[in-house]
Amino acid sequence: MQKRSIQRGRPTGTTTYEAEPAIAFGAVVREERTKQGIAQETLANLAGIERSHMGKIERGEHMPTLSLILKVARALKCSSAQLMMLTEERLKQVSSASVS
Repeated sequence: MQKRSIQRGRPTGTTTYEAEPAIAFGAVVREERTKQGIAQETLANLAGIERSHMGKIERGEHMPTLSLILKVARALKCSSAQLMMLTEERLKQVSSASVS
């Protein structure tokens, strides 16, 4: 029996994008960035990503990976745990508003 090679990435046709968490995370990143008075382009440079990619993250058009979350947190001089906590709080607000 031959060993199958391991392929990187997702299988064709799969996706991990979920709008609500992506939008909530993006809003948190934008809020933290503006609180600190950092331009989007500057934050992107600090995180080592393209400015257009940062825009997609902030608009909730891209579901960031763990490594990207860590880069953004480092660039914002906060912990990834703090970003996740704020994202979870935002998601709770959204879900409680939609239930009311």
